[in-house]
Amino acid sequence: MSYSVEYTEEAVKQLKKMDRFTRTMILNWISGHLDGTENPFASGRALTGDKVGLWRYRIGDYRIISKIYKGKSVILLIEIGHRSNICDRLPYLSQVFR
Repeated sequence: MSYSVEYTEEAVKQLKKMDRFTRTMILNWISGHLDGTENPFASGRALTGDKVGLWRYRIGDYRIISKIYKGKSVILLIEIGHRSNICDRLPYLSQVFR
C-alpha cells in the first residue's frame, strides 16, 4: 500500500515564498522519498513530547513537519521551512493535528 502526499494551504504558501532552487530541491526530495513510498517512517523522525503524532523530515537546512494517516495512506505536509524558524509554530500545530 503506497502513500500519497497532500499539502496544507500553509505548506503551499511557504513553498511559494521560497526561491526556485530551494523549492525545486524540496519538491524533488518529496517526490523521490515520500510520494508513492511504502514506508514513510523510514526517512523521517517522530516528534516527541507534546508533538506526538507529528513527523519531521530533514532536507539539508530545511524541515518538513507532517502528519501520517495510516488508515488513509496519506502523508499530510503541514509546515515546510528553514530549520531556524520551523519550530516557532510547533506548539500550535501539536494541538491542531492530534
